[in-house]
Amino acid sequence: MTEKSEDLDDYLDSHYIHRSNWLRAAVLGANDGILSTASIAIGVATASATREPIILATLAGLVAGALSMAAGEYVSVSSQTDIEKADIEREKQELEEMPEIELQRLAEIYEKRGLKKTTALTVAKELTQHNALGAHIRDELGINEISQANPIQAAFASGAAFTVGGLLPFLVTLFLPLNSMEYSIYGFAILFLIILGALAAKTGGSSIGKAIARITFWGTVAMGLTALVGYLFNVNIA
Repeated sequence: MTEKSEDLDDYLDSHYIHRSNWLRAAVLGANDGILSTASIAIGVATASATREPIILATLAGLVAGALSMAAGEYVSVSSQTDIEKADIEREKQELEEMPEIELQRLAEIYEKRGLKKTTALTVAKELTQHNALGAHIRDELGINEISQANPIQAAFASGAAFTVGGLLPFLVTLFLPLNSMEYSIYGFAILFLIILGALAAKTGGSSIGKAIARITFWGTVAMGLTALVGYLFNVNIA
């Protein structure tokens, strides 16, 4: 590999879009981990006079949530991968049965993107000669290495991130005073969400202020509604 191609690879790797798949799964998992376990803890804390039910409910929510998150992400991404594979197989068949029509489709795509008709056809022919299937997968189906999902990677990232996020409010239930436990959990959960939002925005190259405002608002809504449920039932768990 030449020095110029290495520089090009480094340039492409520096773009934030290359982080989108794992970053989305990790942020979603950590956010759900913090919110789910904190909301469960707050809901039980408002109706409990002892620490044990709070710890038990939070731990159960943490374990169940992490496994559910990983399984759900795996199934969801696997379904997406199956659709992509089916489309690729169909594209292979179409290239074998009607190559001229497929060439024209490719040329039309490039023409719509701004190339002149003759230029678009020339580009389509050259790319077809180089790698016909690759060109159609990328430009007709819109599938590339960045957008292609990895079910195992996504499941692991979501499950691990949920666990890390959920452990934070769980530790609060273990060590903070029982008096006004729900307020302590809320305060720390918001702090954790702010840190998560800032890290995600920094990693993804987006606005830190907007990320923090968004994650704080919806976190407050979720935990507030859960606390309201606990107060409404007002069941004292001994």
